[in-house]
Amino acid sequence: MESHPRPHSAAEMRNDVALLVIDVQKSLFAKSTPIYNAEGLLENVNHLIDCARQANVPVVYLQHCNDSFLAEGSDGWQLHPQLHPPVNDLMIHKRHGSAFKQTPLKAQLDARGVSSLVVTGLVTQGCVRATCLDAKKLGYRVVLASDGHSNYHKQAAKLIQELNQKLSEAGVELRASSEINFHE
Repeated sequence: MESHPRPHSAAEMRNDVALLVIDVQKSLFAKSTPIYNAEGLLENVNHLIDCARQANVPVVYLQHCNDSFLAEGSDGWQLHPQLHPPVNDLMIHKRHGSAFKQTPLKAQLDARGVSSLVVTGLVTQGCVRATCLDAKKLGYRVVLASDGHSNYHKQAAKLIQELNQKLSEAGVELRASSEINFHE
């Protein structure tokens, strides 16, 4: 069951919020089991990026690195080509599920006075989950785009629904991408 709290005013979100775009990388879209609702996901991620930029909200792209299909610098490691290209956005490379583990993310957010995060990206049961839970532990207000994360599992829709419920129970706010407006 999704909860949809009231939209927040610009004073509540605009000056202290950042958008995290987690692991929307080429290789994740090339798996034998495709990303569930890939086109819809990319549309929702781009919508959030556009809204954040229009509201002068920092956009942080996180790129997972590993020694196989996401080797740093490889073609598959690159951001998905349908993402609206980052202009002056922050890029952070990570090697763990949580975007906070052994990365400069927290320091970068603290330097910008960020206390609220809007989260979108891949994959539902991995890096999205780990990042949301660590952000809550660190005291951030976390809004997860309920239709802005996905995975390449055979039961992807069920995993998304289950994760949305579990994260909601853990204090993460859920909103459809179309309900997240950075300059209300």
